[in-house]
Amino acid sequence: MRLHAREFKEEMGPMVVDKSTTAPVNGAPASYGDLRAVFINCTLKKSPALSHTQGLMDKSIALMRSEGVTVDTVRFIDHDIATGVYPDMREHGWKDDAWPDDVWPLVQAADILVVGGPIWLGDNSSITRQLIERLYAMSGLYNAKGQYVFYGKTAGALITGNEDGVKHSAMSILYSLQHIGYSIPPAADAGWIGEVGPGPSYLDPGSGGPENDFTNRNTTFMTWNLLHTARMLKDAGGIPAYGNLRQAWNDGERFGFDANPEYR
Repeated sequence: MRLHAREFKEEMGPMVVDKSTTAPVNGAPASYGDLRAVFINCTLKKSPALSHTQGLMDKSIALMRSEGVTVDTVRFIDHDIATGVYPDMREHGWKDDAWPDDVWPLVQAADILVVGGPIWLGDNSSITRQLIERLYAMSGLYNAKGQYVFYGKTAGALITGNEDGVKHSAMSILYSLQHIGYSIPPAADAGWIGEVGPGPSYLDPGSGGPENDFTNRNTTFMTWNLLHTARMLKDAGGIPAYGNLRQAWNDGERFGFDANPEYR
């Protein structure tokens, strides 16, 4: 028998939360001073125009820096970055491409990536999609253990707008990042939207954005979960290099997988 949520609640009775194992808050459980993060803002506005997305990202950045993390920031649209899915688009007909020289080294060096961007028509901006495509272009590279290059790194997403689409936009970003190798922690996104239709944006006076408890809580949780995940990954030496090595697969290793199991 399949129960709907309300029927399940009635069947099971009131939920009891056991608070006896709740740990006291005594400060951060580790140090994070050896970690590096890069925040990439995919606003459609070039500097020095005000970016509401940057306003939200700055809260997460400030928290990471307060824990000693080295943080780099990039406003993607300020760089002459070509469109495409190759590591260097100058080798594919483009005169200029700032990606391999200006942005990729920051991404490659970072333990943590945070992608921030606005919502337009309920979805990510074109610049956000351009960034995802350029990240995808690097996914064929390998790390020192022979895994895809983004293994051992973690990522999150921050979204702003004044229309619906925060969860949809974050979903698209985080799916793409895990697909190319990033480890996504729990609650790895946060966002703020105003009322549907024209109205104040995040940093506009009276918007309520910077004071919004829901947004501030989710931004804080995302930031700390990224720090915890990056700490665990770094201390463990990344993801174990077994069952995920492309060259070994190409050479015939199947890591216990049987393509033709005996049917019983």
